[in-house]
Amino acid sequence: MRIRTTAVLATSLAVLPLTACSSSPDGKPAASPAVAAPSSSAPPSASPSPSRAAPLTFGQSLTTNAAEDGSVATATVIGYQQGVKTQQSADKENGTDGYVWAALELKVCSTKGTIHTSRFPWILSYPDGVRIEPSGTTFGDFPKPEYPIEATVKEGDCVRGKTVYAVPSAQRPTKILYTTKLLAEPAEWAVPTA
Repeated sequence: MRIRTTAVLATSLAVLPLTACSSSPDGKPAASPAVAAPSSSAPPSASPSPSRAAPLTFGQSLTTNAAEDGSVATATVIGYQQGVKTQQSADKENGTDGYVWAALELKVCSTKGTIHTSRFPWILSYPDGVRIEPSGTTFGDFPKPEYPIEATVKEGDCVRGKTVYAVPSAQRPTKILYTTKLLAEPAEWAVPTA
């Protein structure tokens, strides 16, 4: 069985510089940068802060909070396996040379409210700056259980599974990035060397 899916996730944030003008005591206008105060629509916080903390290790959970609905979730990278064998090679499917399939095992749980999850925010990051997104193709012999393309998870429930990537056989990613719009910066998990 072969299923081909295409997903486009577009999240854009526009940051505009702000300046404020005022008059100085001598009557001349003075320009100074203004900093916008945090609002309720500011990006939700995550704990621990991925921009200040070292990358998480496999098995460590990250908590995210959605300000718009108050939901809270945990996300965990459980494992990574490179060189997954399937009937269809990564090279043949993607028109590449020197690529293999890799599987990333993930778990996301709702601890408060109902959340929506997808495999597409999970990105493999390489030391040379290359980033690889999950495969848009799935085959019946991909590692099971598969992480869903999209899922709704009620409070107290979890979703766990594997998502597959076509990766260069001679390289390993150094980090797993979680690029959810709930975080100001992607969360990172360090990939073990072997």
